[in-house]
Amino acid sequence: MDKSTLLSGVRVLDLTRILAGPYATMILGDMGAEVIKIENPNGGDDTRTWGPPYMGTESTYFLSINRNKKSVALNMKHKEGARIIRTLVRKSDILMENFVPGKLDSMGFGYGEMQKLNKGLIYCSLSGYGSDGPYAGRAGYDVIASSIGGLNHITGPENGDPCRVGVALTDISTGLYAHGAVLGALLQREKTGFGQKIECNLLSTQVALLSHIASAYLNVGVDAKRWGTGHANIVPYQAFLTKDNQYLTIGAGNNKHFVSLCKLMELEWLLKEAQFATNESRVMNRKELIAILKKKFLEKSISEWLEVLEGSGFPYGPINNIEQAFNDEQVQHNRMVMEMDHPGIGSKIKVAGPPVRYSEHSSHPTISNSSHPPLLGEHSREVLCELTDLSSSDIDELVKAGVVLDGA
Repeated sequence: MDKSTLLSGVRVLDLTRILAGPYATMILGDMGAEVIKIENPNGGDDTRTWGPPYMGTESTYFLSINRNKKSVALNMKHKEGARIIRTLVRKSDILMENFVPGKLDSMGFGYGEMQKLNKGLIYCSLSGYGSDGPYAGRAGYDVIASSIGGLNHITGPENGDPCRVGVALTDISTGLYAHGAVLGALLQREKTGFGQKIECNLLSTQVALLSHIASAYLNVGVDAKRWGTGHANIVPYQAFLTKDNQYLTIGAGNNKHFVSLCKLMELEWLLKEAQFATNESRVMNRKELIAILKKKFLEKSISEWLEVLEGSGFPYGPINNIEQAFNDEQVQHNRMVMEMDHPGIGSKIKVAGPPVRYSEHSSHPTISNSSHPPLLGEHSREVLCELTDLSSSDIDELVKAGVVLDGA
């Protein structure tokens, strides 16, 4: 079985931009769905200009989340553009959008109208806060949702300012929830023949991601705080500075792990101390234990400690910069870098590939059947000729009128 058969024959009409929506549709594209990305002819997806850095005229941000898609640059507000969208809806399985709630309804593209055109349509809306409620009309960006949803409050140095996570985790997680929800709706449609509307939003995603932090507050009233790389419930479980000014993260998730750590670090005397005998006691005496471990870790370089800890049975690893992460032997073994030719750049581009593997793939998914992130309007003519009743001369007229951008 080739990878393309996973969602072969499924068509996605992608009306999203920025990150959460494009990330979700990229995953569907990786699984073999045909993704038609509708973009504004005047500039396209906002992330096309989110740079530097650029490769040629393309921002590396846009390149990271838009592979395996066809770009159709179309003015949806124009009468003929709106007609084209409705035609594409009739021939699509999934419509995904992240306009401000109510905007597509006002344009005649709300779920109610689209469902009349295609009873099997799965209509997935992504927003900042949901389609109703006091924040519904607000623009939703990752850093704001992660602030309101508590993530930034628990991220950062223990005695420092709250921090934004280094990658847009709330956006990406919303995209992951959305793609999973869409797959569930596809399965349901197989049983009923009917599609449905799905709603995902950044704030709800972020609250759901609080997980055990949420449980501690909701059940016993314990609020959370910032711990840096540390952990509220497990000690030791954090990064330590080594002799050569590198950081090593270790995690003693149970008493057996702690015993192994102490023996390997030649700190067996700690095992005789009642205040460090159990994880509960180590949490209670965190400051004393961490001070001892910090001093010990400064005695060796990170490479020396990695050699000491090899085969220890408990989790550990260096804090890598991005270069070191992609040069890590396990990352390279997992073949996490995808390469593809890009006609607009004239050379190969590299992006982080999909992390999922399927046993029935005939070849590795990071090197087979993948297409480059499209140029703006690169597939306008191809898609309109194939899926609408427009002739080539009709499309020429729409291009002249500015309704369609032919970027091929």
